[in-house]
Amino acid sequence: MPEPRAPRESPQQRALSRRIGWRLIPFLCLCYLAAYLDRINVGFAKLQMAEQLGFSETAFGLGAGLFFVGYILFEVPSNLVLQRVGARLWIARIMISWGLLSTCTLFVQTPAQFYLVRFLLGAAEAGFLPGVLYYLTLWYPSWRRGRVIALFMLGLPLSSILGAPLSGWIMGNFDDLHGLQGWQWLFLLEGLPSVLLGLLAFALLPRDPDHARWLDAGERASLQATLAADLAQSPESGQRFSEGFFNLKVWMLGGIDFSILLSAYALGFWLPTFLRNAGVADPVRIGWLTALPSVAALLGMLLLGASSDRYRERRWHIILPFWIGAAAMAGSTFFAGNLAATVALFALAQAMIVGAVPVFFSLPATFLTGTAAATGFALACSLANIAGLVSNSLVGLALDLTGSSQGALWFFAGCLLLSSLLVMALPAKVVNR
Repeated sequence: MPEPRAPRESPQQRALSRRIGWRLIPFLCLCYLAAYLDRINVGFAKLQMAEQLGFSETAFGLGAGLFFVGYILFEVPSNLVLQRVGARLWIARIMISWGLLSTCTLFVQTPAQFYLVRFLLGAAEAGFLPGVLYYLTLWYPSWRRGRVIALFMLGLPLSSILGAPLSGWIMGNFDDLHGLQGWQWLFLLEGLPSVLLGLLAFALLPRDPDHARWLDAGERASLQATLAADLAQSPESGQRFSEGFFNLKVWMLGGIDFSILLSAYALGFWLPTFLRNAGVADPVRIGWLTALPSVAALLGMLLLGASSDRYRERRWHIILPFWIGAAAMAGSTFFAGNLAATVALFALAQAMIVGAVPVFFSLPATFLTGTAAATGFALACSLANIAGLVSNSLVGLALDLTGSSQGALWFFAGCLLLSSLLVMALPAKVVNR
């Protein structure tokens, strides 16, 4: 491992970075928690919803996956609008619209209605993650982004650590209350907080450092000088739309993230079903057990993000976790009926695969800025989110045809191994920043 290469910062620069972090990251993390919870709570709702509405595994998997069709179609346009109108307005719009649509899922009665609301939810949420990732490049130099992105993306595992027990509790205790089923209460009680967070975004998020009233002129100048010096060290720095859209490295990143999301969504959407198949019937217990792999993912994100920043190394901080995660996921197929082994192996897979996500998302800004960065983040996410449709549909189809998810999980593990070759192909002198 090379010696640490992060530049020395003055006490004032470190203090400024901490101040920005406390102002932005907790709120953005909370927003991501709400976003991801509204995306994956359908996996818990399935435990009651599919049977009560007569949905097959294939129909439910398709409906869950159609979220990503809307998401993919509107990802790049949404991020370009965010760059033009600012994060404050656009993130607020995204959150309010997705919160309302998630809540409306409680009215679904037919597969066609389920397909429509999931498509619209994806269209509404499109642009949130790549938008925030682009937004963070306006505040942090490259050598801090691994840790910062990890802290922001803690919302992903926290959505399961907190949301899984909450979802199980809602479905177990609110069922048939005031004429609504447990799954309907789930969408109602977990959708409305996103609307509230969207309203708060107007008050809490400045458009950029120049519009942050809590920074004085000297702090703004110091931040801009740090960002300019970091940009000057980049051997490649595309800024135009075409340099983001027609960039081979961006398309490679999309392929890498595709493999990440194949596995992450399989675990996020289907883990409650896997646990039930392993012999757990109580939805409250399923909720607590689902949270355990997410605790592992949280630790993995923090450790890998900090290590990657410390050593200014990105590629092997992705490749090695991919190899370990693929082995754990494939190995879980030999213990499908063993509850302890299922939870332990999925926890290891989550720690490695999800843990590498912040390191991965620090890559686009190492060779893109401005409009190119906004485009590149969104394009990579769009390509990757095809995995959401493939993952959910494939697992649902496998369960319907064979009664087992074994073939799908082996396929996902193979994709991780193949994508590690794409990571190796990225030039170290460009991405190790």
